[in-house]
Amino acid sequence: MLKRHHQVFSSLLIAGDLVLVALSWGLLLWLERWDAVSAPFRIRLQLGLPRAHLQALLAVLPLYHLVYRATGLYLPRRFRSLGADLFDVVRASAVSFGASVFACFFLYRIGSRTAYATFFCGSLLSTVSFHLLARAVLQRLRERGWNLRHVLVVGCGASARAAVERLARNPWMGLSVAGVVEDAALEPPPGTPRLGGIHDLHEVIARHGIDQVIVALPMERHADVARVLDALTRETVDVRIVPDLTSFLTLNCSVGELDGLPMLNLRESPLYGWNRVAKRVLDILLSLLILVLFAVPMLLIAAAIKMTSRGPLFYTQERLGLDGRVFRMLKFRTMVPDAERSTGAVWARQDDPRRTRLGSFLRATSLDELPQFFNVLKGEMSIVGPRPERPEFIGDFTRKIPAYMLRHKMKAGITGWAQINGWRGNTSLEKRIEYDLYYIEHWSVWFDLRIIALTPFKGLVNRNAY
Repeated sequence: MLKRHHQVFSSLLIAGDLVLVALSWGLLLWLERWDAVSAPFRIRLQLGLPRAHLQALLAVLPLYHLVYRATGLYLPRRFRSLGADLFDVVRASAVSFGASVFACFFLYRIGSRTAYATFFCGSLLSTVSFHLLARAVLQRLRERGWNLRHVLVVGCGASARAAVERLARNPWMGLSVAGVVEDAALEPPPGTPRLGGIHDLHEVIARHGIDQVIVALPMERHADVARVLDALTRETVDVRIVPDLTSFLTLNCSVGELDGLPMLNLRESPLYGWNRVAKRVLDILLSLLILVLFAVPMLLIAAAIKMTSRGPLFYTQERLGLDGRVFRMLKFRTMVPDAERSTGAVWARQDDPRRTRLGSFLRATSLDELPQFFNVLKGEMSIVGPRPERPEFIGDFTRKIPAYMLRHKMKAGITGWAQINGWRGNTSLEKRIEYDLYYIEHWSVWFDLRIIALTPFKGLVNRNAY
């Protein structure tokens, strides 16, 4: 029944896509049949049957359909996010358009650049809008109990509970948990009935009309996982496995492959490909802008430092950055020269006697950190990211918090998610790491812009900055 419903929905999608492509082609045809005459604001419609355009359309429609089907636009997409859906539609439209231009221009000798641009924009925008509408309608139907798939969860541990909770939080996916099967004496997730043990799989699947099975057993029970998968080879249900990663320190988990061998990436920086380029471009442009805008204040600060205390203008200090690489961070000097000669590397504290009078003000207002935009231009830091720490303290931090080194999968920043939420200076290290890891897990250019916009209001003046 579910497959028949999916076939009906896919057929409607296919028909809608082809109609929209044909209408967009009609717009191209309309542009091609208008011809400007001598008066600049007078146009006339050419008469005659556009036979070449109609012949080309008979080639374009199957071409679009084949590409859309080959890229998986009509497969079940319950586990696909909105962003992934939009990316697939745009990619399929771009490939189809490229093939269509080749066929029409070189085989039929029709079409102008303006007409093709209009056709591409029309077909892309209409197709994206149509798929968004179809997705919204389907999600609303699923939330109301239509087009549901029944899911059986194998296991009652932490991974199984997480799977049940997330399915309950996302009713738009149309996945209804019928229950769990488990041999161990564990309590099932709240509100989820235990339907039997692993040996009852065949009976439970048949009795409850199960469509999908989610295997969520802990890693130490790999023998039970193998037994479950062996039993499911005699069933037609879809099978998914939730890997038990609760005992590992993970960051941006993803699935990759090595020459066809599936691999699970446990620790991965989000900065790769165009993400890396986008963040670097944002850093360079904003750093140049800030250095230009604050050129005069920086000159005044430099003059004030020279007038109020002896010693160098700037202070450089070794910090740990991306992938654990050491760099020298630049700041305006706020302490007396050779402040750590007798004490060594120590935390700054309230009423620290090593600070100069001007230095106290610069630290409290974060103005001492303006020279760090030169570190950003050199590529050693980013405007947004976890605050870098001194190598002398890293060993102690990693012993206290095993996840500490994960924050070095992102370039160190002048401001960050932890800083604008108040976790700066002499505050809880655990909370700082929690916010830093959240930032890395959810990084995007828009998240960076949000943090930058909030920094003047929440991140500059801090009573814990000594």
